[in-house]
Amino acid sequence: MTKLAVLSVSDKRGISDFAKQLIQRDFKIVSTGGTFEELKKNGVDATPVEDITHFKEMLDGRVKTLHPNVFGGILAKRDNPKHMKQLKENHISTIDLVCVNLYPFKATIQKPNVSEDDALENIDIGGPSMLRAAAKNYHDVFVITDPSDYKDFIEHYDQKDTGDTYRHHLAAKVFQTTAAYDALISKYLSNDPFPDKLTLTYEKADVMRYGENSHQKAAYYKEPIPETFSLANAKKLHGKKISYNNMCDADAALRIISEYKEPAVVAVKHRSPCGIGTDDTLYKAWRRAYESDTMSIFGGIVAFNRTVDLDVAKDLHKIFLEIVIAPKFSDDAYKLLAEKKNIRLMTVEDFTGIDPHHMDEVSLLGGILRQTPDLTYEAPSTFKIVTKAQPTDEQMKAMAFGQHAVKNVKSNAVVVTTGNETLGIGAGQPNRIDSAKIAIHKAINKPDYNHAVMASDAFFPMDDCVKYAATHDIKAIVEPGGSIRDKDSIKMADHYGIVLAFTGVRHFKH
Repeated sequence: MTKLAVLSVSDKRGISDFAKQLIQRDFKIVSTGGTFEELKKNGVDATPVEDITHFKEMLDGRVKTLHPNVFGGILAKRDNPKHMKQLKENHISTIDLVCVNLYPFKATIQKPNVSEDDALENIDIGGPSMLRAAAKNYHDVFVITDPSDYKDFIEHYDQKDTGDTYRHHLAAKVFQTTAAYDALISKYLSNDPFPDKLTLTYEKADVMRYGENSHQKAAYYKEPIPETFSLANAKKLHGKKISYNNMCDADAALRIISEYKEPAVVAVKHRSPCGIGTDDTLYKAWRRAYESDTMSIFGGIVAFNRTVDLDVAKDLHKIFLEIVIAPKFSDDAYKLLAEKKNIRLMTVEDFTGIDPHHMDEVSLLGGILRQTPDLTYEAPSTFKIVTKAQPTDEQMKAMAFGQHAVKNVKSNAVVVTTGNETLGIGAGQPNRIDSAKIAIHKAINKPDYNHAVMASDAFFPMDDCVKYAATHDIKAIVEPGGSIRDKDSIKMADHYGIVLAFTGVRHFKH
């Protein structure tokens, strides 16, 4: 028995071959506009949709399938006598297969300087409607929206494996597709970062070997149009498959390195830096980051904001690293590092920094939290010196570097730094004094410790951190201030004759 298939596609790859396959299986082809022309050009016997609707398309093609003769044929339940009677009374034929893919809205809005009028014209109306109708009635209608499913459908059809399980799969894919399509349109049209209805869409980019642990499953999804500076736009040049934890650490490394304009290097473990260094050359910056914590960098991820050359690569080659990220690798540097089979070498070519419109999101049971990113940086000129002791220029530079570093460390965060390197990092402790002790313990035997300052991501609730720092030869501290006991910290700093600067801005990073 002849069956009716409606084909209306924007992406015409493979559509003529698919139509021919359907005809061989007793389908009659009905198609629209450009699809009809494509089929006829390739020798496919097709009927224009106007022969079913008895209505010419109008409004520059905006209306061509939105007609009862199409939607009645799709939505009628074949096991419902009333539905079938109504079709007969209205001379409507049943439609057994719908193959539609949608206007290229995503490709349109990616064009430089695209106008809103052009974007709006590429919002498909009839296509999603036909897909949704067919998916709603999937027990009776096959529905296909992805060209990659053409071959799979023919195989299932020939094997008579087109029962409800397979139909259900096709229907689910339709609603995933239309939901993603609408979410992208919503994002394009909306200027509200916190709308009442938040619609997000992502595309599966990779399946992880496992999640945080080997008994967990995981996949990586990226935005349909990823931010320019992002892991989604990174290229993996070499190395084994990237893991879930690697992705998290690599993202943290990119976020941190994006904040530095001078040659800089960031080493990351467990989403928090274990070393940050800057200098006038990348090699010097690398040595500063490495010397910050030569133990923790083992098995870590290192990000550079300049081309990795052979001198840097020779050092990297000596230690075990999971990932190295840079804008570029020189040919000889790449050749040397690629000798290591498992190391991943990745490039992010456009170091433009984080999009200020980017939103950070955290998954919770039953929902998500959403916030603007912490892109605030306090210039030293805004620091309020609250002690009798006044900072030297060297201390001001070090406090500025420390403030820049501490905002990227997991709270409670305390760092000990000079003006271009972290000497010790204390992170993630339930109380601030323990973070201070860890940071100072890591820093105290470093050659540059006598030039060190301490920075804290939040205020000191008591004067114990100031006392501990002062009694361990720290001469200047920068912190937000704002505690009801700030006076105690100021008094303690004055007692030891050290500098205490308030920034007025907290940088918690949970």
